[in-house]
Amino acid sequence: MSRLVVVSNRVADLTKASQSGGLAVALGDALRQRGGLWFGWDGNVVERGKRVPPTIQVDGQVKTVTLPLTDRDYEEYYLGFSNRVLWPVFHYRLDLAKFETAFLEGYQRVNFKFADALVPFLEPDDLIWVHDYHLIPLGIELRQRNIKNRIGFFLHIPFPPPDILAAAPENEWLVKALFAYDVVGFQTETDLANFERYIVEQGHGDAFIDHRLVCGSRSVVADYFPIGIDVDSFFEMAHTPEADSQIDLLERRTIARAHIIGVDRLDYSKGLPDRFRAFERLLERHPENQKAVTFMQIAPPTREDVEAYVDIKHELEALTGSINGQFGDFDWTPLRYIHRSVDRNTLAALLRGSQVGLVTPLRDGMNLVAKEYVAAQDMEDPGVLVLSKFAGAAEDLKAALIVNPYDIDEVADALQTAITMPIEERRQRQNALLERVRRHDAQNWRESFIEVLENVSLGAAV
Repeated sequence: MSRLVVVSNRVADLTKASQSGGLAVALGDALRQRGGLWFGWDGNVVERGKRVPPTIQVDGQVKTVTLPLTDRDYEEYYLGFSNRVLWPVFHYRLDLAKFETAFLEGYQRVNFKFADALVPFLEPDDLIWVHDYHLIPLGIELRQRNIKNRIGFFLHIPFPPPDILAAAPENEWLVKALFAYDVVGFQTETDLANFERYIVEQGHGDAFIDHRLVCGSRSVVADYFPIGIDVDSFFEMAHTPEADSQIDLLERRTIARAHIIGVDRLDYSKGLPDRFRAFERLLERHPENQKAVTFMQIAPPTREDVEAYVDIKHELEALTGSINGQFGDFDWTPLRYIHRSVDRNTLAALLRGSQVGLVTPLRDGMNLVAKEYVAAQDMEDPGVLVLSKFAGAAEDLKAALIVNPYDIDEVADALQTAITMPIEERRQRQNALLERVRRHDAQNWRESFIEVLENVSLGAAV
């Protein structure tokens, strides 16, 4: 069995995978079973020009190799091209994209450095799996260093329609760089279709029914692989004695009979201001919910060095004050806004103890919180998931209440439907949702991608 080499912008601590979620949960078992390497940035920033050798750690059959970024690389590669260009463009927000020549140069430079640092650790039969938008050109850098291994790439965020992507600088170079990989994976059918459309319409390539795309002399297999969670692990986390105590505390601290919860990183793609306004509209349109319903939004900080995130933080603080000032009372705070991280054990308990899970991003690759909410529920008395039609999870979780996050009246009405939904309908929806979450869990995502990568006919030329 070949080793698995995982490359991502940040490297997870596999000793704390259950607390990390996402990529760590999905890939930790495979790395332990097959043996392998996880390579990426260590999160540290050093002065430009300073040379720091990679940090190597070994845990059984798994090796992690990390290196820092210079302050220049951090500004241009990470904050610049990755998060001021690719992130907004791939989330359909051209209005928030900031294009500077130095950003692209930094992006290319760091991928060049990563390839140089990774090559000495590779073995001839390694399976290499590169992750996310930070590292799109890494495959072509590895091919230029004569790496002939099977290399796969997975995009964790949306892939935009051709007419949006066409507005990004060097978009043709970026997409053609994906043809250095043998397999390219996306979260949803929509993302795959957008990629295929770009190749056919903009790249003058061809798409075939066996998922192979050809552009010039290069070819790649592209498909969608919806990422999931470790369902049983999260259910157990939500049903411990400690979780019971957290839920009891939540219920004792308020007179409300129903709790709505949202959990998102503080990001403009998550639609948080619209979500707050939808809750406000719920209280206006259905006044019987005043003093009867609370909304808790957990929004840990992210990318605080990017201007757009500062703006949304101030907007949410103002909305929180306005809503609580208008509707709150001495014994009832309608909106609780928590701008910090909450550990996953507490989070699991809060998801289980909330009658409504409100997941309404304006655009999202998948959104695992939606799946975690479903996994956490008590099957005898489950809550209701209200889910944006623009979350990748909506393609699979059709038994949720699917809403347009831009329409605050529609979201408010869906919240009212969720709060008043009869228990039999809640159980039916929960059973259907849980079946889908189990079918597309973390293990299925990981194994299905690796199976395709292991069996693909090599054909990506550079």
